[in-house]
Amino acid sequence: MATTFDSQTRHIRREDALDYHSGGRKGKIEVVPTKPVATARDLALAYSPGVAEPCLEIAKDADLSFKYTARGNLIGVISNGTAVLGLGDIGAAAGKPVMEGKGVLFKKFADIDVFDLEVAEKDPDAFCRVVRALEPTFGGINLEDVKSPECFIIERRLRAEMNIPVFHDDQHGTAIITGAALLNALEVVGKRIDAVRVVFVGAGAAAVACAEQYVRLGVPRANISLCDKFGLVYKDRPEDMDEWKGAFAQGHEAQTLAQVVEGADVLVGLSVAGAISRAMVKSMALDPIVFALANPTPEILPDEVKAERPDAIVATGRSDFPNQVNNVLGFPGIFRGALDVRAKAINEDMKLAASRALAQLARQDVPESVSAAYGGHAFSFGRDYLIPKPFDPRVLLWVAPAVAKAAIESGVARIALDIGDYTDQLRKRQGRTYEVMGVVNARARQKLTRICFPEGNHTRILRAVQSLADERICRPVLLGNRDEILARAADARLHGIEDLEIIDPLKSPDYNDYCQLFYELRQRSGVSWAEAVYRVRQRNVFAALMLREGVVDGLVTGMTRTYPEAIRPSLEVIKTQPGRRASGTYILAFKEGVKLLADCTVNADPNAEELADIAISTAELARAFELTPRIAMLSYSNFGTDGGGSPAKVRKAVELVRQKRPDLEIEGEMQVDPAVVQSVREQDFPFARLTADANVLVFPDLNSGNIGYKLLWRLGGAEVIGPVLMGMNKPVNVLQQGSSVQDVINLAAMTAVRAQGALTY
Repeated sequence: MATTFDSQTRHIRREDALDYHSGGRKGKIEVVPTKPVATARDLALAYSPGVAEPCLEIAKDADLSFKYTARGNLIGVISNGTAVLGLGDIGAAAGKPVMEGKGVLFKKFADIDVFDLEVAEKDPDAFCRVVRALEPTFGGINLEDVKSPECFIIERRLRAEMNIPVFHDDQHGTAIITGAALLNALEVVGKRIDAVRVVFVGAGAAAVACAEQYVRLGVPRANISLCDKFGLVYKDRPEDMDEWKGAFAQGHEAQTLAQVVEGADVLVGLSVAGAISRAMVKSMALDPIVFALANPTPEILPDEVKAERPDAIVATGRSDFPNQVNNVLGFPGIFRGALDVRAKAINEDMKLAASRALAQLARQDVPESVSAAYGGHAFSFGRDYLIPKPFDPRVLLWVAPAVAKAAIESGVARIALDIGDYTDQLRKRQGRTYEVMGVVNARARQKLTRICFPEGNHTRILRAVQSLADERICRPVLLGNRDEILARAADARLHGIEDLEIIDPLKSPDYNDYCQLFYELRQRSGVSWAEAVYRVRQRNVFAALMLREGVVDGLVTGMTRTYPEAIRPSLEVIKTQPGRRASGTYILAFKEGVKLLADCTVNADPNAEELADIAISTAELARAFELTPRIAMLSYSNFGTDGGGSPAKVRKAVELVRQKRPDLEIEGEMQVDPAVVQSVREQDFPFARLTADANVLVFPDLNSGNIGYKLLWRLGGAEVIGPVLMGMNKPVNVLQQGSSVQDVINLAAMTAVRAQGALTY
């Protein structure tokens, strides 16, 4: 039985698809300005007269178009509609939804902009003239859905005549992805690539491109056979031959597909449903590899293959079976790498680099975020996981640098990059969190601290601590039964856990001493000796006592408990700094910058003194991110428009902060608008003391803080780090229940930096 990875794609109704494309704003894409056009001056800069200056510079040096326009991040997705998906020659206009869809994928997976162009021209010469004339517009050309053999002629001519990458994805995308799958399938079954025999069912553009890629990967050309509707492609065959098929002609006699398949190691279907029979699969060699890639229905279903050959490895083009060959694994990263080194072409070395990068990535541990995107299914390298999943964010980070490096080394790049720096830039392009946390992680590595994780038997904690140890962000200490923890680690295929420090509280020589210590701390708070003995058995309490005694430097907990339950032992044992209150801050990363929001987790209705303390603590936390804190004390009123109630409390808090910390830039009470929009502040409140938009936003109560951060997270597209617990005597952080692996890593890094002693928030 096939494993369903994406049940949501199985029952797409015609009406749903039409409504999706026609509802609201028609189609799937739009053009969005990247510069402000809010004033007359903006308009003058964007168009006349300001636009003349970059025009004149480009006229002197055409390459400056990459500096002054969007060209360097712009791909033309161009088709004449002669081979649209499995629909055939339906015309250029009918192919436009597909080309728009390709633009969506470029943007989603590689942050590349697209103009889709549907050209009503079937003649290769005329089509080439149109595309060639568009070169000044684009950084690269993605040819799409052009039928064979014209696609070979068009691509070859345009590659020779244009000085930007030209890439026919229908050919090379499939070749690159199946090339990665082939490398890994052969690794799984233990066969040498130079000894296998490969048969293709179908001899069109994709089949020929795949065959050529396999040759570059190491399959001897003599070991590859192409079969089309006439059977084997052999030398001097009279039916339906061209130079591209001819490059793989084998022998001089006609053979049926069934005859050719017998004894083959690899069978690749790029044809139509039903083209491969059960008998053919049964006749293949030991551990057969079957790529049945016809869409939407494969040449043979995986269930049918497995029924005949349980030893088979199967891949299809569908998301509801294992090993989906999806071109989105290739073209976004390939073009990203090519654009970023301003490559003149996408050559064979770059394609090989992409295949090998995907193959290597599939052998790595799969992050939790990928499993979550596929219904919680756990993936690991093997027969049912040969290539990464499309929603694996690491694909871009592996493919684009590999392609860029190959472009530089093969001489088609105009720009040389440091590949390590480039990979960091790609991470930042994927999201602001990496950029924000990069500062914290770098500080954490300067002095390794011991961070305790009471929930040491939780799989997400184990994944996080392995990353923390591997990246030398801290020295993790796990609490729990060692055998249970190692068994969980083995199930998760984590191989570094056994090298970490694991402490079982029940077997610890410190257990009795900790019972006595907890009793002394809490005996006047209603805790009996019996309860103390019981409470210290709880790992959260034991961890807090370890931190109090200096056995560890910091503590991260909360994965399996509510926030109040998780924070209570630390408040009882670690306690807050003298005169301070605990509070929780979220760091929200937006495309344009970072905001710190407090208090969002602890204090229901803080008074003015407590608000002032929260503001000062959050300002200190901002310095951990190398930000100059600018504090806005938020309210529903602006500067005295309401004389009493909550605004009065906020006004007093502002005065207290100015008295205690005159060095801090703070303003309030104020609404969100003037706090974060310069034009509102300058026009309506020119007396405001903020020199720029506020980056520390302090809410008047827990209701507004918690609601505010969640609105920005869920509706505003912010990436969230935290909550960071402030005001504690020693470094403690409490996760939200169900936090992701990355959440754990981020909070552990924050804890590690504070444990170094440089920060006092």
